[in-house]
Amino acid sequence: MSKLEKSFEADTGKILSIVINSLYSNSEIFLRELLSNASDAINKRHYLGQTNSKLLNSKDDKIILRFDKKKKILLVEDTGIGLDQEELIDSLGTIAKSGTETFLEDLEKSKTDISKSESLIGQFGVGFYSAFMVADSVEVNSKKAGGTKTFQWISDAKNGFSVEEIDDRSAIGTQIVLHLKNEAKEYMDAQRLKALVKKYSDHISIPIFLIGSDGKEEQLNSGQALWTRSPAAITDEEHKTFYNSQFSAFDDPFLKLHNKSEGALEFISLLYLPSVAPFDLFDPERKTKLNLYINRIFITNDLETILPKWLRFVRGILDTPSLQLNVSRELLQASPVLGKIKKNLVKRILAELKKKLKKDPKKYDEFWAQFGKVLKEGLYEDTEYRASIAELTRVFSLNKDSLITLEDYLSNLVEGQSEIYYLAADSLQQAKVSPHLEGFKQKGLDVILCDDPIDAFWMSQMLNYKDKPFKSIARDKLDLSGIKEDKQKKDEKEKKQDASIASKAIAILKAALNEKVENIIESNNLVSSPARLVAGEAGLDYNLERLLKAQNPDYQNTTKVLEINTRHEIIKNLVKTTDENLRVAASLMLFEQARILDGEIPSDSAHFINELNMLVATALGPK
Repeated sequence: MSKLEKSFEADTGKILSIVINSLYSNSEIFLRELLSNASDAINKRHYLGQTNSKLLNSKDDKIILRFDKKKKILLVEDTGIGLDQEELIDSLGTIAKSGTETFLEDLEKSKTDISKSESLIGQFGVGFYSAFMVADSVEVNSKKAGGTKTFQWISDAKNGFSVEEIDDRSAIGTQIVLHLKNEAKEYMDAQRLKALVKKYSDHISIPIFLIGSDGKEEQLNSGQALWTRSPAAITDEEHKTFYNSQFSAFDDPFLKLHNKSEGALEFISLLYLPSVAPFDLFDPERKTKLNLYINRIFITNDLETILPKWLRFVRGILDTPSLQLNVSRELLQASPVLGKIKKNLVKRILAELKKKLKKDPKKYDEFWAQFGKVLKEGLYEDTEYRASIAELTRVFSLNKDSLITLEDYLSNLVEGQSEIYYLAADSLQQAKVSPHLEGFKQKGLDVILCDDPIDAFWMSQMLNYKDKPFKSIARDKLDLSGIKEDKQKKDEKEKKQDASIASKAIAILKAALNEKVENIIESNNLVSSPARLVAGEAGLDYNLERLLKAQNPDYQNTTKVLEINTRHEIIKNLVKTTDENLRVAASLMLFEQARILDGEIPSDSAHFINELNMLVATALGPK
């Protein structure tokens, strides 16, 4: 029997070093992680056994703890699905495959904050390696259900690991042997182990036994599924412990939703909405973390149809007798029963979020900061729940300088306003200084400022909210003259003067800019800026075009319409000067300045700088 020896990947070694050396004060969590893994392995064997009876255990399933003070070892054994050689290498030889770099960065930053470090361990799924906080070396002996060979994985977390076939164990499952450090002798104490199992793993439905030196077994957990108990009888502490241990989470749940439905459709749901976003929230492969049980028998946690993708951060349990125990995964995906349950769960989640928003807006905003981007995916892609999600959506108000709801926006419409105005930009700071806002500020009109790329998409997809259309102030041609009386009315002489300046300026700018713009018109909305660029008839604003270009590098920006402010001194002086070079340079400056304020860079930076230098030199020259 040959032994296969392998080194850890470089990042794996770094992570192990940080976990072992930085988190020792929280070492007790190792037992919770190992017991949860053991429970998962047994549940997986149950599930696979529904379609392959050879995988089922002929005896009662259980998890066993035992220790030997003389040898300084602690054993955790299960009767689960087991691992073969390849799975031992893949599962225990690589850490956090989808986010190693991010994990390392975040864990290094949180070295001095134990609570943050714990959270990272939970988020990145490296719970098994917490065993090295208490052990100098770890052995994993495992025989996979349906297999005939037993393999042993050994590591000291320093020099890589080895895997070899060993003498066959009679039992299917996994045995983990921890060679404990001197300072971890507390985990060879029966009372300490009992307390930890009660604290972290009492809810596990698989019985957990401690085998004493006399060979007698003592069950340490109650084995009662938490979700089957009366909601009123479950304490907040029990909820938190269950949530943390069942879903490898370290934050406090933002919301707890425990519900029992009876009648034609029977099911129990226990859902948790996290308060902290997991690291892989936007990973395309991430799915809803909802465990499906049928009469308390675990079926799967990999089912896409239980909740929509925009609720993929929800974690919890769904237990129903309304499905057949041996139903295939493919039939589950298309099950009309699950379809009805899904509608019930989604409506309940949205209703509870609405209550939270109304009752505690400040706390809700903390949740929105973590998960708002995901919820807004539903606005874009889910027509069935779009209206309900819109009621929960927080947007940034120009007038309030804070987050508000769309309902708040509608309640503050001014006289004559029939549209919801928004401006998309790369950041709130960029949006706040945009010339597009000037006319709106003058009239006291509120504008929703969007710095999330998805905002422009969902608003264009949704079109309106309660019959009030969304209008991009950088894309749509908006005439504000009929909204709220202007503070200053122009007399006829001033109007004629402005019209004369406009016609002359437009002619000069068209000659200088040529095909750089689609058209040049006088602006109704500019107040203090000389010019701005807006989308043409069939065009898109710069912010939306940048998003499209990021998805498709071959995308070509459309030409824009240049709006000019005839009351601005630059425009007036542009008309007065007869120096052709100054006219061309000033025209180019106005065009590029408008692009810069929209987050773009000059189309020809060197030429732009040369022209700008010429203007500055002229201005500084002798009078």
